Amino acid sequence: MQKEMTLKKPFKFSFTDIIPLLIWISVFFMAWLFMHPADPYLAMTREALGRYFPVRYFLIAHITSGGGALLSGIVQFWPKLRNYSPLLHRGVGYIYLLAVLVSSICALVLASTAAYALSWAYAFTLQVWAAVWISATFIAFWTAIRKQFKLHKEWMIRSYIVTIAFLISGFANRLPVMQQLGTFAEVSVPLFWMGWAIPLYTYEIIRSSGFKKKTSAR
Repeated sequence: MQKEMTLKKPFKFSFTDIIPLLIWISVFFMAWLFMHPADPYLAMTREALGRYFPVRYFLIAHITSGGGALLSGIVQFWPKLRNYSPLLHRGVGYIYLLAVLVSSICALVLASTAAYALSWAYAFTLQVWAAVWISATFIAFWTAIRKQFKLHKEWMIRSYIVTIAFLISGFANRLPVMQQLGTFAEVSVPLFWMGWAIPLYTYEIIRSSGFKKKTSAR
C-alpha cells in the first residue's frame, strides 16, 4: 500500500498575527530594558560585580537564561504557531524548560550566597521564588509528557507568570516612590512577593470563575 503524503501548509502571516507579534516585541523590549542595567557586570571585574564577584558565572548565566525564558515562553502562547507545527512548539518548549532550569538553579545559588549580604529575608524570598518557578515549570513539562494538555496549558501559564514576575518586581523597584520607602533590601522583599503571588492569585480567580461558568452552562 502506498502511504499518502500530507503536505504541511506554509505559515502565512496575516492581520490576526499582528497582536501576538506586538506582544513578543513588547516582551523583548521590556526584557532588554530590564537587563540593560546589568551590562557593567559583563566586565567581570570585582569593582563591577561587588558581592557577586565570587559567584559571577552563576549571575551571568542567571541573567542570560532568564532573558531566554522570557522570550521563548511567550512564543508558546501563539495559537497559530503552535497549531502550525507541534514539533516546533515542543522544541521551543524544551528551550524554555532548559532556560528556566539554568536560571532558577543559578538563582538558588545566588540566593544562598550573595543575597545573604543584604538580609536573611531577602535571600529567603528569592529562594522561595526560584523554587516556585522551577516546580511550576517542571509540572508543566510533566503534564505535557503525560499528554494532559489542559493541565499543561494551565501550568505553563503559571510558570510564565512567575517568569514575568522578574519584570514586574524589577520595574516596580525602580519607581521613585518605591525607592523613597526604604533601602533596596527593605523594599524589594515585599515587591518580590507581589511580583508573582498577586498575578498567580489573580489567574486562579479568573480560571476558577471560567470553570464555574462552563459547569453551570451544562
